[in-house]
Amino acid sequence: KSAFLPYQTAQKIPFSSDKLPEIFNKFSVKPGSLKAGMMKNTIKECEQPAIEGEEKYCATSLESMIDYSISKLGKVDQAVSTEVEKQTPTQKYTITAGVQKMTNGKAVVCHKQNYAYAVFYCHKSETTRAYMVPLEGADGTKAKAVAVCHTDTSAWNPKHLAFQVLKVEPGTIPVCHFLPRDHIVWVPK
Repeated sequence: KSAFLPYQTAQKIPFSSDKLPEIFNKFSVKPGSLKAGMMKNTIKECEQPAIEGEEKYCATSLESMIDYSISKLGKVDQAVSTEVEKQTPTQKYTITAGVQKMTNGKAVVCHKQNYAYAVFYCHKSETTRAYMVPLEGADGTKAKAVAVCHTDTSAWNPKHLAFQVLKVEPGTIPVCHFLPRDHIVWVPK
């Protein structure tokens, strides 16, 4: 539920693991707390090198997310995220007719992170396919979900949850998943 900071403000706030005490102090976060742990993990993930074949960036403002996406894609056709008609309890959904392919490989996907303000982990890959998938809930609620398929997982960590759930090895099959509502896919023109 965290909001973006204005670009100028975000640029003035440190965002690195060696500045954690200063960051915690600025946001009145108690070191050792659950929130401190989540913030530390977000920074750690942002500081890790990208996997082979991928470029990554952690956006700390809306402007920096837009700038990154444009720098990687050129002109952007659309930015999409999962939309649900209304708030409902957890339920089963069925895919309905009208699946639309949004991209053939080039896209920037930005995942919302746990932090004191809005931070998005964005990555660009040439082996990503994005789809808009119409869904209908058991109670009739309609949704348009973004699904992303990673066609080359050969550089992924073999212990990745997807491989455990699917009982497959890296690089053997595409791995597809739906994106939550607060994640964004940027699609080129």
